Amino acid sequence: MELKNARAIVTGGASGLGAATAEYFRAQGAQVMVLDRDAKGADFAAGIGAGFHETDVTDEASVAAAIAAARDHMGGLDACINCAGIVIGEKTVGREGAHKLDTFRRVIEVNLIGTFNVLRLAAEAMAQNEGPERGVIVNTASIAAFDGQAGQAAYAASKAAIAGMTLPVARDLARSGIRICSIAPGTFGTPMLRSLPQDVQDALAAEVTFPKRLGEPEEFARLAAFIVESGYMNGETVRLDGALRMR
Repeated sequence: MELKNARAIVTGGASGLGAATAEYFRAQGAQVMVLDRDAKGADFAAGIGAGFHETDVTDEASVAAAIAAARDHMGGLDACINCAGIVIGEKTVGREGAHKLDTFRRVIEVNLIGTFNVLRLAAEAMAQNEGPERGVIVNTASIAAFDGQAGQAAYAASKAAIAGMTLPVARDLARSGIRICSIAPGTFGTPMLRSLPQDVQDALAAEVTFPKRLGEPEEFARLAAFIVESGYMNGETVRLDGALRMR
């Protein structure tokens, strides 16, 4: 699939890695629909020449409406890039007691169930395309899936599950001509992280094996684009982390 011909939705597409991906895809000629729960994302989408639909990835009706709107806007759907997610740090047992169950449930609901909710409905739409390759899905895991730090039980569990379902979903979707891969990014210089004090950013960068810097959001976008265009990549979770292994 050539990126310039792709019709893509990007969840969490109004900020961070999602925004970088939406912008890069548009720059390469792809049609893009930004899906985000923040209505302010409409201004960003308009600025890059993309469509926008306010979307709650955890809500079935909301996602179904967004995909229908994307298909109407772009004339179909070929690619789905799932970047929507949240991070909440909380220890299993902390100073205030046990990890709040509602907090754990919320992280799983957004990061894991939200991702699956979008990919299953996107795949259903892609299956209606013609040709041997009908679509491609790229999910966002994290290196926390493999070496999560203290206070990341919920986040690491959600991202490990995204990595874990990549191969079985690839096998499920093979008969429909749809590929799926996941990207496990390390420490990236998103606007939220760049807002931290410089000494904190420097300390994070120093942990990276090489190159000793934060990842650039466009590097994530480029890998997502590579997956879309690489027809033999399927069922794999790719670390993008400068060989960082979290302590």
